[in-house]
Amino acid sequence: MLAIRAFREGDEAALLRVHRSAIRTIAARDYTPEQIDAWAPEDADLAAWAERMRRNQPFVAVLDEGIVGYADVQADGHIDHFFVSGEHPRRRIGTRLMACLHEEAARRGLAELHADVSATAEPFFARHGFVVVRRQRPVRRGVTLHNALMRKRLG
Repeated sequence: MLAIRAFREGDEAALLRVHRSAIRTIAARDYTPEQIDAWAPEDADLAAWAERMRRNQPFVAVLDEGIVGYADVQADGHIDHFFVSGEHPRRRIGTRLMACLHEEAARRGLAELHADVSATAEPFFARHGFVVVRRQRPVRRGVTLHNALMRKRLG
């Protein structure tokens, strides 16, 4: 049974596995191998990753005692990370995480949510009421990627 819970110290490594799995398995259909390697490098700075996860305080999706997804919403409504394991696609994990983010946004009284969304995730975010504000071309490790700033007004 799928459960959503708050981040806990010690989740960092499992969240990194989900992140890499989502990018290397699911996003690989929309990005080149060079872009995938730049976005989800095997030699990531693990201390910096752990610090980012502790700072972001994501909600964590757990299925059969294993972490299968995570997502966060920051004080300004920014969704920094939203990932579901490539080994668990199309099981409504993302939908449950999105509902959790909306509940948290309502609890905080946020007027909108916004995120830099990959080409792969764009249809999912659109189904949840987000609209493209602008197309972007961020550079990671010297490699140009493509994504979209998407926004959803709440209330």
